[in-house]
Amino acid sequence: MKIKHTFLLLAIAALVFACATNPFTGKKTMALVPNSQLFPTAFAQYSQFLNENKVITGTKDSEMITRVGQRIAVAAERWLNANGNQGYLKDYKWEYNLVDDKTVNAWCMPGGKIVFYTGILPIAENETGVAAIMGHEVAHALANHGQQRMSAAYLQQGIAVAGNIAIKDEKSRNAFNQYYGIGSQLGVMLPFSRSHETESDQIGIYLMAIAGYNPDEAAELWKRMKANSAKSGGQAPPEFMSTHPSNDTRIANLTNWAPKAKAEAKKFGITTFR
Repeated sequence: MKIKHTFLLLAIAALVFACATNPFTGKKTMALVPNSQLFPTAFAQYSQFLNENKVITGTKDSEMITRVGQRIAVAAERWLNANGNQGYLKDYKWEYNLVDDKTVNAWCMPGGKIVFYTGILPIAENETGVAAIMGHEVAHALANHGQQRMSAAYLQQGIAVAGNIAIKDEKSRNAFNQYYGIGSQLGVMLPFSRSHETESDQIGIYLMAIAGYNPDEAAELWKRMKANSAKSGGQAPPEFMSTHPSNDTRIANLTNWAPKAKAEAKKFGITTFR
C-alpha cells in the first residue's frame, strides 16, 4: 500500500510541476522530458539519419523544400510574436532536407529538423501542396508533440510498473497487464496521437495561410492522399484503432478551417495567396 501511495504522489507531482503551455491552443501539456534534453538528442539523431540516407541538394525540388520551410518558420514566428510569445523559438534550429525515398511521407523532429521524402512530392503536386505538408510538420514541432508523446509513454510505463509491483496475486496481475495494455492503448495513447494530428492540421493550415499559401489547398492535398491510398490498395484501420484521423475526417476539418485561416492571415496583411 505504501508503494502505491508513493507512486501516486510522484505521478501527481510530475503532472503538476512538469507541464508546459501550448502557445497555439493555450492548453497545459505534459513535459516530463525538458526540451533542453530532448532537442540535442533529436538533433543528433537527425544528423545520423542524414548521414545514412541520400540527401538531395542543388535541385529545384530541394530548393523548394527549403524555401517553403523558411516561409512557414517566418509565419510561425510572426504569429508567436503577435500573440505575446516572443523568444519561443530561440532554441529551435530549423533545417529542411529532401531525401531520396519512395515512401509517401514527411516528418519533423523536436526542435525543427524536417525531412521530406521524394515519394510525397507527386501527391503534393505543387509548392502550395508542399506548404500544406510543411505547415503540418512544423506544427508538430511548435506544439512540442514529441515531448508530449514521450511524457505520455513514460507515464504509461510507470503505471504499468506500479501495477505489477502492487498486485501480488499472479492471476490478477496477468489480467491487469492484459487489460491495461489494451485499454491504455485504445483509450488513451491512440486518441492522444489522433488529437496531435488534428491539432497539427489546424495549426498548419493557419501557418501556411500566414506564409501566403492558399489554405484551400490543404483539403485538396488530403483528397489526393486518399486517392493514392485507394490506388495502392492500402486498407486503413478503423479510426479508433489508428494513430491518425481518417482521410475523410481530415478533409472535412481542413475544409472548415480554410476560411478561418484566411481571416487569420488577413490580420498580418495577407489577402492574396499563392
